[in-house]
Amino acid sequence: MNLIRAKSLLLFICLALVGACAITAAAQSGRRQPKPAPAAPVPTPTPEPTPEPKKEDNKSTLTFIIASERNSGFENYPFSYYDAVMAGCAGRLRSASSATVDVAQSDMSRGDAIKKAKGETSAYVVLIKFKLDQMTARSYDDLEVEFTLFAPETGKVVTFGTAYQNVNQAGPITTGPRSRGASGPMYREQFLKRAGEDVAQRILKALHLDNVPVVH
Repeated sequence: MNLIRAKSLLLFICLALVGACAITAAAQSGRRQPKPAPAAPVPTPTPEPTPEPKKEDNKSTLTFIIASERNSGFENYPFSYYDAVMAGCAGRLRSASSATVDVAQSDMSRGDAIKKAKGETSAYVVLIKFKLDQMTARSYDDLEVEFTLFAPETGKVVTFGTAYQNVNQAGPITTGPRSRGASGPMYREQFLKRAGEDVAQRILKALHLDNVPVVH
């Protein structure tokens, strides 16, 4: 009888242990496992801003200021004559050198031109004036164009000379007084415009920029 009780007790203990293990396993399987901490986000590299290419400044640093001495003598010539010479000079300087050219509208004496040039850092001053030889001239057809080029900052004379009207002009440079023929203000202004182109050509030559042919 005692043997039977002992076996029964042993069986009960075994069953209890099995049950306890089952309950522990179930409890562990039902327990929520702690989630791992999320990994720190990898920062996305910010691309370096692409530097914008520097725009090349195509503007020429060469600059001319063209002025005229209109009230220096006893003769008062038509302003359209001065305008024609300065227009011819300015157009030639622009087409041959891509220079920036400013045409002064007011009168400028030689002293004013020198002062203006000294106040400039890169601009040359071109001073235009007319000359008419009272002893030999018969009309405005013999009007001569005198010019002087002043250097920036110093105001020193770079070059100077005289240009002439020439009705028979075939090339880019005027070399002598015009022959008498067709006359009148409109014709004369065209001749004076070409004299202005001659002035520009001589200036370009003095500055070693005379490699572009004159086109009329």
